[in-house]
This record gives sequence, structure tokens and C-alpha cells, in this order.
Amino acid sequence: MLILLAFIIVFHITSAALLFISTIDNAWWVGDVFTTDVWRVCTTTNSTCMAIGDHFSEYQSIQAVQATMVLSTIFCCVAFLVFILQLFRLKQGERFVLTSVIQLLSCLCVMIAASIYTDRHEELHKSTMYFIDVSQGRYGYSFVLAWIAFAFTLISGVMYLVLRKRK
Repeated sequence: MLILLAFIIVFHITSAALLFISTIDNAWWVGDVFTTDVWRVCTTTNSTCMAIGDHFSEYQSIQAVQATMVLSTIFCCVAFLVFILQLFRLKQGERFVLTSVIQLLSCLCVMIAASIYTDRHEELHKSTMYFIDVSQGRYGYSFVLAWIAFAFTLISGVMYLVLRKRK
């Protein structure tokens, strides 16, 4: 049981780390001379960055991605704290339902964020407001990490739902 508990804790921490990296790091859309995420656009040649603000035509889509990724990260951290509290407070045989619900909310949020970005990426990167042409790029590793974090949070949410507190 102790090994299973350690595995679940490591899996949850890994999920949170993936969410933090994919939310913060500047690699959702990359090209040869630029990197961009949901917060800013940077050139790799002279290291200049420009924040994505309300002057962009698709700013509402970016704000939706920003909000849901931040919410997902917060839900994942809260789920971990609730799990630790429930670990010591639940009676034997009870399930970690509250932890599971919060983790599944985190899963839903990251899925919404990555789905919006996937759907709107053409409009997002054809804006004339960028100081460089970012239309010729590809998805970066932060975007891929967001989808991996979706799978991890889904799996851990289901694991918490199935998990019972045992001796």
C-alpha cells in the first residue's frame, strides 16, 4: 500500500509540474526565429519579447486559454493538498471523492485550454499585430506538455476515484 501511495503522489506531482511548465514556458508555437505562448511572443535572434495584449484581434481566445491553464494548475495543486488532508482525516474504507472531483476539474480545464488553442491557432498566428511573421510555425513542446498533462490529470482523477483508504 505504501508503494501505491508513493506512486500516486509522484504521479500527481508530475502532473502539477507538467501544468506549471506548459503554462509558464514560452513554447506553445515555435518557428525558426520566434517562440510564442499564451503570454508573449519572443524572437530568438535578438531576444526581444512583446506581451500579447488587448490590441490583438484574437485576444479573447488567448485570455480563455490563459484563464483555463491557470485554473487547471490551481485545481491540481488544491487537489494535492486535499488528498494529503483526506489521507489523514478519512476513515478506513472511504474513497478520495473530493480529491478526484477537483483533479477531474483540472483535467477539464487543461482540455478546454488546449482545445481552444488548437481550434484558434490559425487565427491567432495570422494577426498583423505581431512584430514578426509567426504564421509559419509548428506546435511547441509546451503545447504537447499541456496535452500530456491532460492525460495525467485524467488518469490521476480516476485513480483517486477508485482508491480507497486501507490499512
